Amino acid sequence: MWKRSIAVAASFVGIVVGAGFASGMEALQYFVAYGTQGFWGVVLAGVTMLIAATAFVTFGSYFRADEHNQVFYKVASKPAAFIMDWSAVACMFSVGFVMFAGAGSNLRQSFDWPIWIGATLMLALMLIIGRFDVNRVSNVIAWATPVLVIFVLIGAIYSFTQLSVDWSQVDEYARSEVNRADGTPYWFLGALNHTGLNALCGVSMAIVMAGDEFDTKSSRIGGVIGGAIYVALLALLVAALLIQVESVNGHDMPLLTVLENVHPTLGFVMTWVIFLMVFNTCLGMFYALAKRLTRKNPDKFYRTYAIACIVGFGLSFAGFQPLVSRLYPVLGYLGLFVMAVMAVVYFRHRSDLKEEGERRAQAVEAAKDDEGSGDVEDLAGESNLDEEEFKDAVEEEADSEA
Repeated sequence: MWKRSIAVAASFVGIVVGAGFASGMEALQYFVAYGTQGFWGVVLAGVTMLIAATAFVTFGSYFRADEHNQVFYKVASKPAAFIMDWSAVACMFSVGFVMFAGAGSNLRQSFDWPIWIGATLMLALMLIIGRFDVNRVSNVIAWATPVLVIFVLIGAIYSFTQLSVDWSQVDEYARSEVNRADGTPYWFLGALNHTGLNALCGVSMAIVMAGDEFDTKSSRIGGVIGGAIYVALLALLVAALLIQVESVNGHDMPLLTVLENVHPTLGFVMTWVIFLMVFNTCLGMFYALAKRLTRKNPDKFYRTYAIACIVGFGLSFAGFQPLVSRLYPVLGYLGLFVMAVMAVVYFRHRSDLKEEGERRAQAVEAAKDDEGSGDVEDLAGESNLDEEEFKDAVEEEADSEA
């Protein structure tokens, strides 16, 4: 159970931290820009993301969802589900093409390469990796997360131990000189908007990945762990950027600047870590988008995916920093609506979700016993899943644990 929970947590964090987190731009505009008040924002963001993560992955597993509408239209009214659906679609496409811009800005800051080189390299990777199935995609995303954690820790430890800081000075500078995201004049709005943005970015892929998990308890625990990892990383990142705010302000990739200040070699490696995280976010967005658009015609998945990537590549040349500042806040408030609906339904039906988790665990244990077929039949009849789907999943789960 714990192995699965940690895998779910790592995959979820890999999606929601994404390129904006790894670059440091989101943290700069949504938290550092408020000075030391940004730390209160981190606390608020952590609590709300933990709730959202738990709800998303639990419902994904509960419904065994292949795409987000299998959850949205079962937990919300049709008008609310329609808004949630198209908010997620808009987010997936918008953040996806912002990631192409991020790839170009990342390599330009490090190597002074033209924007189009990084964006083209990203497009080539997207078209290749998009042919893999969701399990392989999940593995790619989960693998990158520990690398990001290590580099955030390095930047934070360096900032804490090697630099002296006058908190009143950095607080004043951050408040007066760092640009805030549009439409977020107060620290709590910045924190909530940032959480809404990341939740909206992650909800579709989180539901798809959790849909492969039959064990709802493992998924739920994975959501809690993922939310906790998220807030810890965010706190370290915000602290490191605030301490070095005068040197990182104005850069497209503030965290890259932090690592370059530690050592040029680390800066070089961090360039490719950021590129990998940009890729992870871009992949998650366009993969889930194509799943959504082709749910009635799955044979057209890759064609739709490839077209969306190419169109996104073309739109990306508006620039990374302006897109983050102007487009992300709109998506963030839409994300808050999705979070609110999912959280309310989750808390309202916690007992049902828990009972189904216990039912599935009992069925798997019964399936391991040669005399337990009758118990599996009874449990299948009580499940929210179709009886045949339930029994097939139980058999597969039992075989994997044998």
